[in-house]
Amino acid sequence: MEELKLANHNTTLVDSVEESLISYFKEQGLRPGCSIPNEMELAASLGVGRAVLREALSRFKMTGMIVSRTKKGMVLGEPSLLGGMKRCINPLLMNESTLCDILEFRVALEIGISDNIFRNLTDADVAELKEIVEMSQVIGNNKYAPVSEHRFHTKLYEITGNKIITEFQDIIYPVLDFVKEKYRDFLEPIEKELERAGALVTHRDLLKYIENRDLKGYKKAIEEHFRLYSIYLERHKK
Repeated sequence: MEELKLANHNTTLVDSVEESLISYFKEQGLRPGCSIPNEMELAASLGVGRAVLREALSRFKMTGMIVSRTKKGMVLGEPSLLGGMKRCINPLLMNESTLCDILEFRVALEIGISDNIFRNLTDADVAELKEIVEMSQVIGNNKYAPVSEHRFHTKLYEITGNKIITEFQDIIYPVLDFVKEKYRDFLEPIEKELERAGALVTHRDLLKYIENRDLKGYKKAIEEHFRLYSIYLERHKK
């Protein structure tokens, strides 16, 4: 195979090998299922030891970008876009700014998928949402046990038919639960303010708009449903 050039950046040797391999795959127009040169050929072309090369390849294998196949050797695979995020996400390792950004992203995403939900909504989906609401464990006004909260919103994501959105929801939920618990003393007074103003929107309220296929009403309601977090973000980011 042709000689490969290492990326000349202020990074580790393994990082340089990884970048060079990615460039090679792109330049060769390789697609999932295509075979790639063996370790000996790659190491010789890059001028690095096989230990360094294997470390770079192991990163690709962790994301599914490279797969070892019997009799075919190494082939390119379709990497999991969120696989790396799933392995490393840990709210205990995140600062407050990052936690706020993830919370804000989640709120914006769920409001943004409203059109997709109503476009794909079926009677079976409505029936399942209704069952989830009826069986939900309510622990306060607009407060649900974590499993009930998760089931309702996960179903909304599933209705979009977008697997990436659904996977993302599962990944970030531990972060959201962490934020709720960590900032409980800050959130509860806001929640009481909204309750006194009659501004709390529950899952049951959202379900009514879904049952009536009222997209316009739902969009307004879902924004109000997350009003607690929007206020928190407004105050916390000042």
